[in-house]
Amino acid sequence: MASSYSNYTNSPCAACKFLRRRCTPNCVFAPYFPPDEPTKFANVHRIFGASNVSKILHEVSPHQREDTVNSLAYEAEARLNDPVYGCVGAISVLQRQVLKLQRELEETNADLMRYASSTSLGGETTSNYGGQRG
Repeated sequence: MASSYSNYTNSPCAACKFLRRRCTPNCVFAPYFPPDEPTKFANVHRIFGASNVSKILHEVSPHQREDTVNSLAYEAEARLNDPVYGCVGAISVLQRQVLKLQRELEETNADLMRYASSTSLGGETTSNYGGQRG
């Protein structure tokens, strides 16, 4: 994404446009907030503030800045959707889903093992759901 800004050299970056200031050639925001993504900067600015984002980008090494901006943008969007938990809320929901699906898989594997052992013996068995199997 950092190299894509060269396509927009005539237009100020989304950050400078949002902040209503002149976009200079050494603008720290320009490579990461292109003019065609105004909501990306608006969300990051609303949650973190332009000054804090600028400080963060100056503290991070240049090769890590794109990932940093993407992380800030993701967290900002998550905070706007869930002001209390942000992306931690989404992670918690996904972890609960994984645990539920793991339990379901274990139950299904246990049913399969019971079914396989009963068919190898030639008998019939009932599943946990009350129906006849085999």
